[in-house]
Parts: sequence; C-alpha cells; structure tokens
Amino acid sequence: MDIRDLERVARQIRLRDLQAVFEAGAGHIGGEMSVIDVLTALYFRVLKVWPDQPKHPDRDRFVLSKGHTACALYVTLAKRGFIPEDEVSTFLKPYSRLNGHPNCNKVPGVETNTGPLGHGLPVAVGMAKAAKLSGAAYHTYVVTGDGEMQEGSNWEAIMAAAHFGLDNLTLLIDHNRFQQGASIADTNGLAPLRPKVEAFGWEVTEINGNAMSEVVTALEHRGTRPHCIVAHTNKGHGISFMQDTVDWHHKVPNKEQYEIAVKELSEAL
Repeated sequence: MDIRDLERVARQIRLRDLQAVFEAGAGHIGGEMSVIDVLTALYFRVLKVWPDQPKHPDRDRFVLSKGHTACALYVTLAKRGFIPEDEVSTFLKPYSRLNGHPNCNKVPGVETNTGPLGHGLPVAVGMAKAAKLSGAAYHTYVVTGDGEMQEGSNWEAIMAAAHFGLDNLTLLIDHNRFQQGASIADTNGLAPLRPKVEAFGWEVTEINGNAMSEVVTALEHRGTRPHCIVAHTNKGHGISFMQDTVDWHHKVPNKEQYEIAVKELSEAL
C-alpha cells in the first residue's frame, strides 16, 4: 500500500477500535490511538505475513509488548484477514478469545502472550537470536510503551541484542509521554530516550510516530545493528478531547463523547 492508502486504513482502524471500546465498556483507548499508525504500517506494508498461514515458518515476527492495547491489534488483525472482522464485536465478552491482552493460544497472528510490561522485548530478542542460530531470514519487530521502558528487563534485552549483533531486530517505542495515572516525566522520566539506547550500541531513529511516511521509512530501514525507533506520538491521536490527556489511558467515552469522536474520525476518512 502507498502512504495515502495506509493513512486511510489507519483512520478506519481507529474508528472501529473506538466502537469496540465503547461497546465493551473497557479498553486502553489512548494508547491504542497513538500506536495505530505503526500497526497499520506493519501489517499493510512492512510485515511478511500470510493470514491464511499464521504460523508460516518464513513469516516476520511481531510482538505487541504493550499488550494492554490489544483491541487495536485485534482490529488490525481482523482487517488484515487473520480473524473475521465481525469477531471484533466480541471484544471482552464472555467466552470471547479477544481478551484484554493478546493470547497466542487463541488468536491467529499473535506471536506471544503479552500484558506484564517489560516481557515483550526480551521475548523478541529470543526470536531474533533464534533466527540467527537457524539461518532463518525473518525479521522481528516489537512495540513497547515509553512507560514500559522503565522496566529493567528491557535494558537487559537491549544490552543482549547489541552483544549478539541482532540486526534482524527492530524495536519501536511508542513515546506518547503518558502512562497510567501520570506523565512519564512525573513518574520516572526517561527522556531523552535516544542517547540512552545509543549508549548500548543500537542504531536509533527518531520520528513523528503519527506521520505515516516517517513510520514506513523507519520500519523499512535495514542496518548492521539492532534498530530502535523512538516514535513521538500523541495519546488519543485523532480524537480532539483525548489527545495528550492522561485520563484517557484507560477510560471509556460516554455517549456524547463517543458521538463527537465518531464524527471527528469519520470526517477524516
């Protein structure tokens, strides 16, 4: 897909995600809106995947380490053909396989269970190392939240990836500047992230993570070292009253807010 088509799909995914969260009465909508451009670029442009063969050995691996934004992943997987699109309406309902965090034993296209923050990147390092050991050509991508980067396990994984020369690994940090309850700066400020990751021997690119052209260029980059993309994004991107507001980390719009959000996202289509 070209950039314009990707932008259109991202807006469609945002609209469906909004609807799913509203109907379920729960969800992490702020962080979902911030990361949807990245998910769209991955699944509709970058990842080598086959929806009818979700376990194809040559597939690229993707790990959504910030697993609380699972609904955005489910909508993306459904639109890409991994699961039926109408299944999204079962999000968080009894007996649904679309739980609050992704489960690789239930949902096609999910590579590993995520939710406990700080686990996804170490798992992704293992996947990339396995590819090196076996001579496989697949690339591994992982998305973390910026608050999640406060976990020490991530920095151990970053150190290991550099040591093993995992040039087949791309880390994208969704740097929307907020975590549950407060801003990153007020809890355990990590900014600027770039020099910290570079100090471990990684190549680092900084982008506007809600600008599709920048997202695609960064994700398609290949170098000789592990690659980290610091994606500066907006919490609640695309919905005026949600943007850059900590309240919308985990909150459900009421009917009036929902209608405003639907109108804004629909007008952008």
